Amino acid sequence: MARSSDLFEDIEELLDVVTGGLEPTGAGLPVDVADTGESFVVVADLPGHDREDISVTLPDDTTLAVDAERDTSHDDAGRYVTRERSSDAVSRRVGLPDPVEEGETSASYEDGVLSVTLPKRSGGNDTEIPVE
Repeated sequence: MARSSDLFEDIEELLDVVTGGLEPTGAGLPVDVADTGESFVVVADLPGHDREDISVTLPDDTTLAVDAERDTSHDDAGRYVTRERSSDAVSRRVGLPDPVEEGETSASYEDGVLSVTLPKRSGGNDTEIPVE
């Protein structure tokens, strides 16, 4: 089956397969991306983060960016036997196979799970060319 192809999209797709979808920075935030037909639903586990610590943006209509940062440092005068929890930052860029309606997206965060719903752009972008 023939399909129109963009070389850069093909290269990006190949890199996602090779790297397992991880960002080159190694920050790594595993996500699930589901295609419901009318929208994409992206789910990410962000346990221990407050809602205010999470940033969800659309740099363009085919990329979702999720960033979260928390600081667990304390001004305690006590002594720690072990202290492994300090600041934590995660970041992920998710390429979407189709453009989305940027103004109709929504996100929710409950019990450490971030869910982002991204409605697909309707097929109204095609321009009909009359044949005379």
